[in-house]
Amino acid sequence: MSEGTTTAAPPIRHETTAGNYFVANYPPFAFWKPEFVPQFLAALEREPLRTPDSALRTQFGQYVHIPFCRKRCHFCYFKVYTDKDSSEVRGYLDALLKELTVYASKPAITGRKPKFIYFGGGTPSYLSPDQLKFLTDGMKRLLPWDDAEEVTFEAEPGTLTDHKLAAIRDLGVTRLSLGIEHFDDHILEINGRAHRSKEIARAYAYAREIGFPQINIDLIAGMVEETEEKWCETVAKAVALRPDSVTIYQMEVPFNTGIYQQMKADGKLVAPVADWETKRVWVDYAYREFEKIGYTVTSGTTVVRDPAKVKFIYRDGLFSGADILSIGVASFGHLNGVHYQNHHEFQPYVEAVNAGKLPVYRALTPDADERYIREFMLQLKLGSVSAEKFTKKFGVDPRVQFAKPLATLREWGFLSNGGDRIGVTREGLLQIDRLLHEFFQPEHHTGRYG
Repeated sequence: MSEGTTTAAPPIRHETTAGNYFVANYPPFAFWKPEFVPQFLAALEREPLRTPDSALRTQFGQYVHIPFCRKRCHFCYFKVYTDKDSSEVRGYLDALLKELTVYASKPAITGRKPKFIYFGGGTPSYLSPDQLKFLTDGMKRLLPWDDAEEVTFEAEPGTLTDHKLAAIRDLGVTRLSLGIEHFDDHILEINGRAHRSKEIARAYAYAREIGFPQINIDLIAGMVEETEEKWCETVAKAVALRPDSVTIYQMEVPFNTGIYQQMKADGKLVAPVADWETKRVWVDYAYREFEKIGYTVTSGTTVVRDPAKVKFIYRDGLFSGADILSIGVASFGHLNGVHYQNHHEFQPYVEAVNAGKLPVYRALTPDADERYIREFMLQLKLGSVSAEKFTKKFGVDPRVQFAKPLATLREWGFLSNGGDRIGVTREGLLQIDRLLHEFFQPEHHTGRYG
């Protein structure tokens, strides 16, 4: 943008077309390369980094990928498998513990205790109580959970019997995250979800009964055949449950989804889901309905019942440069200043681990500017950041570091005024992933994020 030039608003993409929009990391995954894996392996042989503004070691947590599902949703873009038998599942759990055993002996990890643990998928609740106990007992032996303040566990309602819910609670899970997505059975069916509304009601009721400290529910705005009426009904049912937190995502159609494959077969460029303006309106409606009963919007995707009690330690760690030891097929993490991702196919992952090797497929060491951009962008997804905290941590005021993109957002009307707080308006927050590209370095502007 040249001096003196103003733009009323950024270019808007109306229809939902194929591709990723959700900004989850920086630099983008497309820039992580196999040739950088030696940098990661070298980082493991060093002592843990200290935080720039203190003598403390960088915060440490774990992510575990469970890639099994009863059924693959049509919109799913994660690495999941629906065809593995019990012996393959057990072999995968063995591989997870073998992988963790290697990490636990490395100077970057040895002796550290995770502050948070996150079980994602796939469907972690696909595993049986015995399989879950086998896995978590092994994890605790290698890296004890004594200091864990948060253990998050993703679950599909249809996999949750009362017995399994009790077993999950007994493992030490503090936040149960229910992948509800919608309450209408037709919408669930047409989008390929395995569960139905009756299973949601039963699982939620028993989870409440046995006292999970936090229950989160996931919803998706703009699914196939979604209507305004059906969305309002789903929001009303979610409000009636009074969950501790709700995460609401706007439907996207990445290239490796069933919806995209059907679009490709039909020769269509526009996905059969709501357009972006509609999705933003629907998410805003949901937030306003929750705000009416005292909830607080705490990010572009999250509303919480009590911000003083409800924390997202994993998310905050991810957003602030914590060391995250991620294990499992296709999982990605960050250790000692280096991003890494594992093999993204099941057999190569298992074979590498069984051969005594770390199954890392690609890596990247971000430079100082890239680390600054990453943390600033990700934390801006929470609605605002403190200029003072960033200046203390990185030595440069973000109002100076990002003068140009911040000026652009201000001209577009998406930046809120607030002294130390650099914040975005509600309208900006509802489309924050699109706006974050203004902070990308020129070489990282690609047509596809992943």
